[in-house]
Amino acid sequence: MIENEEHYVVDKNGRRTAVLLDIEAYRRLLNELEDLESLYAYDRAKSSGGEVIPFEQAVAEIEQNR
Repeated sequence: MIENEEHYVVDKNGRRTAVLLDIEAYRRLLNELEDLESLYAYDRAKSSGGEVIPFEQAVAEIEQNR
């Protein structure tokens, strides 16, 4: 889990309109998002019922179609 002290940008009425993050917190957030996207893609692929092929074969087919 990402722990960070948030800094908010507020409008003239005091409503939060944006968040400022230090660059390291931003990078950690992007890494976490990438991990979640990978898990989501894996879950979708697994539940699709499609043909299962070895990783090396998949890479070879991708390279061949470039």
